Amino acid sequence: MNKIIRLLRSGQVTIPADFREKLGIDANTLLQITLMDRELVIKPVKFVKTVGGSAWAKELYDILAPIRKEGKEKNYDENRINTAISQAVKSVRAKHAKSSI
Repeated sequence: MNKIIRLLRSGQVTIPADFREKLGIDANTLLQITLMDRELVIKPVKFVKTVGGSAWAKELYDILAPIRKEGKEKNYDENRINTAISQAVKSVRAKHAKSSI
């Protein structure tokens, strides 16, 4: 499927309704836009909601337990430890989101 479209004044693009319908894109869908070899690639992003604990969360907790213990031994306060862990988790999530799309 191909269509020629025009940019709106602010650079916005309207995705034609038949394209949105075919891809299951609605008002709540997030889109990933990538510049690849002078072309824009737009993909819907799908998130899977998990209920309760998950295996990866337990694994992450187990991996971070020694780091948390070491931080306490060095007298780091909880905020400093939590901030460092949160930054690491965000980084991993960002990489995981990019690789699973």
